[in-house]
Amino acid sequence: MTNRRDLLKAGAAFAAAAALPQSAFAQAGANPAAASAAATFAPKPGSWRNFEAVTTLAIAPIEGKSGPAQAWVPLPSYTAADWFKPGESTWKTNAKTAEVVKDPHYGTLLLHLTWAEGVADPQVEITSKFATRDRATDFSKPGTAAPLSPEERALFLKATDLIPTDGLVKATSDKIVAGKTTDIDKARAIYEWVVDNTYRNAATRGCGTGDIASLLASGNLGGKCADLNALFVGLSRAAGIPARDLYGIRVAPSAFGYKSLGANSPVISKAQHCRAEVWLDGFGWVGVDPADVRKVVLEEPPGKNALDDAKVVAARKALFGAWEGNWLAYNDGHDIALPGSNGPKLGFLMYPQAEVASLRQDCLDPDAFKYTIKASEISA
Repeated sequence: MTNRRDLLKAGAAFAAAAALPQSAFAQAGANPAAASAAATFAPKPGSWRNFEAVTTLAIAPIEGKSGPAQAWVPLPSYTAADWFKPGESTWKTNAKTAEVVKDPHYGTLLLHLTWAEGVADPQVEITSKFATRDRATDFSKPGTAAPLSPEERALFLKATDLIPTDGLVKATSDKIVAGKTTDIDKARAIYEWVVDNTYRNAATRGCGTGDIASLLASGNLGGKCADLNALFVGLSRAAGIPARDLYGIRVAPSAFGYKSLGANSPVISKAQHCRAEVWLDGFGWVGVDPADVRKVVLEEPPGKNALDDAKVVAARKALFGAWEGNWLAYNDGHDIALPGSNGPKLGFLMYPQAEVASLRQDCLDPDAFKYTIKASEISA
């Protein structure tokens, strides 16, 4: 548990980090060359970019209720040597306790804060630094990726509370991959099926729930990234191919001029986005994002684009195997039990969470919850 001296030290580190310039973000958002490349989307590994994300919570009281407050905030805990490196997270707070907790199953890190009863304005500011860059898999050149351990393979094949691998999920997967003999062909078939048969539903709250059995059973395959990419993951696992969701947030504009695929303001409180990965022998973890293809279809100006629109075609081609590095990866966890809470488990941890008098606040309403997340590009 973090003591008072640790909190004061963390607060000083936070103040120093907050003084770093934000001009790089502004320059990226005003890049006219990027805007002219709207039909090109081809991320490739290149230079690393360094960012910081500042999460500020001011927990609102609940009318008619009194009691202690507590909060849980995701910290960057995912590491990939070729495209994402989490850095230090520091904070300043008036909380009684602040403790970094690690989920025992997935290694998800979160900051758990508790306030003494009667504190009128529970607050915390958390600064997380990280480095990221574009990634892409060259499918013409199988590499020498070390195989998954038996434990890792089992973890990324098993069902979760919201991603079953039997029943309708298994039956759907079997139909999609019928006649395919290699994992790469099966994974690509699942990716194309998700793009062709789902749609982004603008009315879905947040990023969706990720309840893929209900999604399939409804026959209405509309949702957002936590639904559509989870569907890819579940169908892949049902086909015997390890896959996982990664939960994070967009932090910068798209360098390729895609307004729908970037954070277009330093305030990113509503820019959460999950992506997916699939394990392919010879290539290792491969990034995919069928949900972002459907986002381009619905949202990329002028909007409601056809699947054969040049911008959609470019994104669809790239997003099986490549991602743009304008995104923070928090974790790949599922079924997260919040320490100190008697409330239900979370299907995934991508938003700050808080409770007052044991009543959980609405994490999808940052204005009422009173949290803000800001991102800026910084020097290394």
